[in-house]
Amino acid sequence: MQIIDGKAVSEQIQKEIAQEVQKIKEAGRKVPHLAAVLVGNDGGSQTYVNHKVKMCQQVGFESTLIHLEETISQEDLLEVVHKLNENESIDGFIVQLPLPKHINETTITLAIHPSKDVDGFHPTNLGRMMLGLPCFLPATPAGILTLLERYQIPTTGKHCVVVGRSHIVGTPMSLLLSRNQKVGNCTVTLTHSRTIDLPSYTRQADILIVALGKPEFITADMVKEGAVVIDVGTTRVPDSSKKSGFTLKGDVKFDEVAPKTSYITPVPGGVGPMTVITLIQNTLLALKLKQTSLWI
Repeated sequence: MQIIDGKAVSEQIQKEIAQEVQKIKEAGRKVPHLAAVLVGNDGGSQTYVNHKVKMCQQVGFESTLIHLEETISQEDLLEVVHKLNENESIDGFIVQLPLPKHINETTITLAIHPSKDVDGFHPTNLGRMMLGLPCFLPATPAGILTLLERYQIPTTGKHCVVVGRSHIVGTPMSLLLSRNQKVGNCTVTLTHSRTIDLPSYTRQADILIVALGKPEFITADMVKEGAVVIDVGTTRVPDSSKKSGFTLKGDVKFDEVAPKTSYITPVPGGVGPMTVITLIQNTLLALKLKQTSLWI
């Protein structure tokens, strides 16, 4: 059993990006610029956004943080999005989710111009992904592909079972691993909350990717010997022994499942760090796509 260290891979990619940005600066060219829109004062969202801004600084990007009141109207938020779309100095931006209940997240996502949608959530990017055209891949699935590639885990001809069908992780993950690509060519089974006898599918998986948001849902009896297990879950579970008052738990019961696997991602330190670094990669890609006119 080998631990897939997402933190170490993320740090290596961070160094690679920083070196590329340094060359861009030395050549006197424009460096990538990422903007982040944060609505309200949710603690988790603030932590995530601050981490992204800090990462920009570490690799030499420019960054802008726009912190808005939780009471902002949907119309005013759309106006902020419109201004970011029109701002030529900003290459990509995100609107941190979740948003307050009075704001429709789909409406905001659709308002972001696809060429600046570095989260990869816009239907145009998802459609271009399916067609193999230049686009921004959703950060978490793209990060998982990178982990599989960097650990040289074979995927061709393997049976991949994805648990969870969200448009952010599960569904794009199933499509990406089925493509005729170096990291791909899997036979993919996409399972979800309505799947009957889920363990009968998970036990078939050579590669099991779990994105449910249910802590420790996958147990040892649901995993076959030697499987590769990718745990996307990050749920805060109350824990009075911790200073923070909570422990992060994945969707996989790690201590029980790990001994049966060939490779497994821990929580924290597995998929999580890859999500942030992929956002940074997408921002660099946004600048390149703009400069090479690859968007149609």
